[in-house]
Amino acid sequence: MRSEPEGAVQLNPLTRSLLMGVVNATIDSFSDAGRYPDYASRVALIDNLIADGADIIDIGGQSAITGVPETAAAEEIAAVEPLVAYMAANHPSVRISVDTYKPDVVRAVLDAGATIINDVSGLLYPEVAGLVAATDAYLVLMHNLSRPKQRLTEPALYDDPVAEVVTYLDDKIGQAVELGVRHDRLILDPGPDFSKTPYQTATVLAGAESLQPFGLPVLMAVSRKDFIGAVLGRRPDERLAGTLGVMAVLEQRGHFIYRVHDVRSCRDFLTMADVMHGRVAVAEDLDLDPSLRRVPPAAGG
Repeated sequence: MRSEPEGAVQLNPLTRSLLMGVVNATIDSFSDAGRYPDYASRVALIDNLIADGADIIDIGGQSAITGVPETAAAEEIAAVEPLVAYMAANHPSVRISVDTYKPDVVRAVLDAGATIINDVSGLLYPEVAGLVAATDAYLVLMHNLSRPKQRLTEPALYDDPVAEVVTYLDDKIGQAVELGVRHDRLILDPGPDFSKTPYQTATVLAGAESLQPFGLPVLMAVSRKDFIGAVLGRRPDERLAGTLGVMAVLEQRGHFIYRVHDVRSCRDFLTMADVMHGRVAVAEDLDLDPSLRRVPPAAGG
């Protein structure tokens, strides 16, 4: 079990927006299916995401694709536990998040060094809160009215999407605290795309400031989401510009944790946003390195 990582970024309160890089330890992810099929390729991805500026790595052993059976806990543990152990040994200052809601998986990854449990089920299994409460780990509470692996997109599901998400998360905060999780170890997630139509997701994200009175960090898992694809008519690997557009609006509302696939581009975006908001100073004598003025010629050209 890993204590608070020395040198890790501060989560509560957030003093700047953070990037959570995505590592799918599965072969059926909606966004990178088959691209990282084994331990070696996933370790390389972890190293690359951290080099690109990830503050947190989120490792998942079950994809969110609906209409297929859940992954067995033992299979999920076999996929994610070695990656958690690798990070704990090789990147001790980077926070390790695991995307899971199953108590057996939570127990295994906390023992291996995870410091965030990203529960997309909305505490389907209350035992998860008890396991987190026994550690210094953080627990993500996500708004989700459906069971994992089931799709619920009903236009008439909400009278007021923002108010109902806020009420749901308020209830989950109370449940988690009652089960022993410290209030300052909670992270909220409004659940883009989960039990929401594109319109409902966009409405909830546009009302993001409604989550601020809780005084807790908010995870925005907006990268490559279906609502972006629906609006723009783009496949998952064509949704970076849409993702950055959502982040641009959210950055005007405060600091968030962004769960993203394209860490390097998102880091560049946040850096320039900080410059334009005056949070990062530009030296008066700053100049462009001459080697960056032109695109290098193609090999053999």
